[in-house]
Amino acid sequence: MANYLVTGAAGFIGARTAEFLLLDGHTVTGVDNMNDAYDVRMKEYRLKRLQSMDGFSFHKLDISDKAIIERFRNERFDGVINLAARAGVRYSVEDPWIFVQSNVIGTLNMLELCKQTGTKKFVVASTSSIYGEDPPYPTPESASSSEPLQPYAASKKGAEAMCHAYHHLYGIDVSVLRYFTVYGPAGRPDLALFRFVQWISEGRPVRVNGDGEQSRGFTYIDDIARGTILALKPLGYEIINIGGHEVITINNLIELIEEVVGKKAEIVYGPPNPADMRSNWADVTKAGQLLGWEPQFDMRSGVEKLVEWYNAEREWAKDVLTP
Repeated sequence: MANYLVTGAAGFIGARTAEFLLLDGHTVTGVDNMNDAYDVRMKEYRLKRLQSMDGFSFHKLDISDKAIIERFRNERFDGVINLAARAGVRYSVEDPWIFVQSNVIGTLNMLELCKQTGTKKFVVASTSSIYGEDPPYPTPESASSSEPLQPYAASKKGAEAMCHAYHHLYGIDVSVLRYFTVYGPAGRPDLALFRFVQWISEGRPVRVNGDGEQSRGFTYIDDIARGTILALKPLGYEIINIGGHEVITINNLIELIEEVVGKKAEIVYGPPNPADMRSNWADVTKAGQLLGWEPQFDMRSGVEKLVEWYNAEREWAKDVLTP
């Protein structure tokens, strides 16, 4: 069995990835600074689940603090899975500095940790937002990623470039995973799926930016976590799309949630946000070829899982802040 360092362990993707590794018998050292980028109750919920499992240890640390390298200098890891990040295209416009600190400096610190500890494998989270305004659809990894529309995507481009430099200089085996829109139980409350489920369940207005005809390629969290773990295999340096295979408009997504929740939505349309992409849709051919990855959940079954979780946790989940 292996020993992994997972950063962002209390985050949405990090927690599920760590959980799968633990269920497979591995040991996981989790790192998270438990910041308030969104309602911290979600992170506390996920962390509590992990701390009940054998083989998990947790450190409340910030990967953008260079001191973290010294903290783990004497540890031995079979791989570092760097999922800690500041995420969100809109928030990055308001405070780009914190995105550079977490996503660029934090990635640099984790790469340097790999170098100093002799860790050969590095997996890092990137984003579909990196493809900019008008990529081909479905979007392959070869599409241009040099025209980011916001500081979030720009910071992820910087992280990818730093990974390539460390691969070239020190032979670190790197998997760069460009995640497309992820959803599922205990998901981020600043993203559409959680918000819509909460708002419709509680009879609150459903706020939509633009006309609702913008579309997203969604993928269920378990499929994302499995893809992340598959990417621990030796690859050299590869950029791989994970997720985004099933595209749906926001209006159709609301209709689907209405059906599963069993309530009608009161929709309030507002102006479009200039930081948002009009669409995303991943070409996941490479993930299939290199990782043997294919999604197991379709959109309806994934939404049903999310609504089932929400209903079970509704006593506190109904009060989670959904900006």
